[in-house]
Amino acid sequence: MNATTERLQKAVELTIAAGYQLNKEAFDFLSMIAATEDPVEIISKALKKFDTLKDKPLFIEKRLLEEFVREPKPVELLTSQELANSTMFIQHEQKQILEGKKVFRPFAKEIESSINIIDDPGRKTNSSGTIEDYLEYFRDRFKRMEKLLRQRIDTRGASSVIDALKAPPNTKFKIIGMITEKKETKQKILLTVEDLQAVATVLVPQNAPNELLEKARTLLLDQVVCLSVTKTRGDILIAEDIILPDIAPKTQNKAPLPVYAVFTSDLHVGSIKFQKEAFNRFVLWLNGKYGNEEMREIASHVKYVLIAGDIVDGIGVYPNQLKELAVKDIYGQYKLAAKFLEQIPDYIEVIIIPGNHDAPRKALPQPPISEEFLEPLLEARKIHSVGNPCMLSLHNVEVLLYHGRSLDDIISTVPGMDYTHPEKAMTLLLQCRHLAPIYGGKNPISPEPKDYLVIERVPDIFHAGHIHTLGYTNYRNVLVVNSGCWQEQTDYMKRLGLVPTTSLVPVVNLQTFQVKVLSFA
Repeated sequence: MNATTERLQKAVELTIAAGYQLNKEAFDFLSMIAATEDPVEIISKALKKFDTLKDKPLFIEKRLLEEFVREPKPVELLTSQELANSTMFIQHEQKQILEGKKVFRPFAKEIESSINIIDDPGRKTNSSGTIEDYLEYFRDRFKRMEKLLRQRIDTRGASSVIDALKAPPNTKFKIIGMITEKKETKQKILLTVEDLQAVATVLVPQNAPNELLEKARTLLLDQVVCLSVTKTRGDILIAEDIILPDIAPKTQNKAPLPVYAVFTSDLHVGSIKFQKEAFNRFVLWLNGKYGNEEMREIASHVKYVLIAGDIVDGIGVYPNQLKELAVKDIYGQYKLAAKFLEQIPDYIEVIIIPGNHDAPRKALPQPPISEEFLEPLLEARKIHSVGNPCMLSLHNVEVLLYHGRSLDDIISTVPGMDYTHPEKAMTLLLQCRHLAPIYGGKNPISPEPKDYLVIERVPDIFHAGHIHTLGYTNYRNVLVVNSGCWQEQTDYMKRLGLVPTTSLVPVVNLQTFQVKVLSFA
């Protein structure tokens, strides 16, 4: 190695040690001037200047180095539209200088993928929207939820509502019913509960135990529960306990090999707030071209990338969205998204579902994003486009993929829920055994003959997005993950008081269920 090459290598090492990266043009520029200029000195001057900047650059570009060898040239600024439509930075960063020196040999490349679609209800929709469809939908919901409740030892002997109403005073019963109305005052909570034959009023009195009052306050409209009640002299039933369908602790299905799955969502490509540079670093990482040795070791095991909806920002989804769009055409948004996703290595399986910003209908269950929109991506690589929700298995690990629109209703309705802890709201859905218990809220539901949103099969991993904040927990051996987003705070989010957690990626070892959260900010 000659002296010039050594100085160039030291300049690169100095850059990496300071926490920066050289893009291809900057590296080529240093290589070109190394014969006459000292690249270490130039990098040192540049780093010294960067320390004084309020907004430090993510990557060192050629134009940032030029001023230290000659007078700086005027900078040509791109409009947001030009920037969004440009893939120039992707092409430049593909050959990014690595932080690690080892050759990247992905373990996952040698492993055959194992994907099984267990249930994709978005492909089965056939509702015509008649009144009879709505009635059939609620009847089916009740029957499915009743079946789940009766699987519990403590609810198997539950009676019908009409039997409870006909019973003598002071008789104790357990009834299964749907909550159709809920009124809360300082003195009491009144519930209207019905099954397929009758309707009853259930009173949770003021002097009830705090645990019971808390359970009653968290009840949702259209939720099916079991209630322990006592019959009064009139037609009122007094609640003594509330039992949710809930899930039993389960034995996790685990992959036989240390293969990893990346869980992410809410790219919102096409928005001026889409974090292009951060997402590009994420793609570089998957290619083994970004990150320290530990990060690259994790990347070598990634076999699956699951994206839980909102691939693009869409058109007309929220008030005044147009002024925050860099790409104002839905086809253009998917075309730009394809430029990013197509660079994920071919040996990694990419699985996507739609969200409320994507092209399919908004009502659940959503059909998959059609090939009409994904054509630019499908021309470049294989991709699995499934509906929302979808149950699938990866190397025997069962994953429930759901965008999560109903979490808005949960957070706005249930005391103690907020946008900073989406995993709590997701856990409540598991306890309810339903992905969207509230009918007619912010989350539209199609009146299908079968309620596909009942969680009949308990997953090993429950993954959602939509909330734009990262959160995960383990509930009865189900890993619950909400994966944050790739979109900075919009004006609409600001009005809602929602502060997104961006560019954070949870990676799960499917053999051990260990979670690592990597930052690409």
